[in-house]
Amino acid sequence: MTDTRHPTTSDAVADDAVSNGAVSNGAVSNGAGTNGAAATDAVTSDDPTRLFSTSILISAIRCSLSYVVFPWVLPLIGASDAVGPWIGLPIGVVAIVFNILSIRRFWRADHKWKWPITVLNLSVMVLVTVLMIEDLRELFSR
Repeated sequence: MTDTRHPTTSDAVADDAVSNGAVSNGAVSNGAGTNGAAATDAVTSDDPTRLFSTSILISAIRCSLSYVVFPWVLPLIGASDAVGPWIGLPIGVVAIVFNILSIRRFWRADHKWKWPITVLNLSVMVLVTVLMIEDLRELFSR
């Protein structure tokens, strides 16, 4: 049985991309033609967005712990407030790492929102750093 459908413009573009070596294993390269190395390094448009969402989620968890759980919930259940810094510091480090990864991914993908996302991530990193400094101060003041 033969394919009777008529090729569309997108079919022609896709065929050209495959024949020129711009597509390998489902990833689109930047057209540099480096034996598929660029194709495996290619960043899909969903990757930066997903990583940004993850970094903001981790930072939000860190802030929620600092401003809700540690000062209000832990004392209500009789837990010591000394637990807060020991939990907050590692989460803060993870949050900052994910924010850095998010910035790098947006720049690597040359995403149209790279500047606003960079500013937002840097702002979140400053806030998380302030929380970490407060945690360190609390740990060393005992």
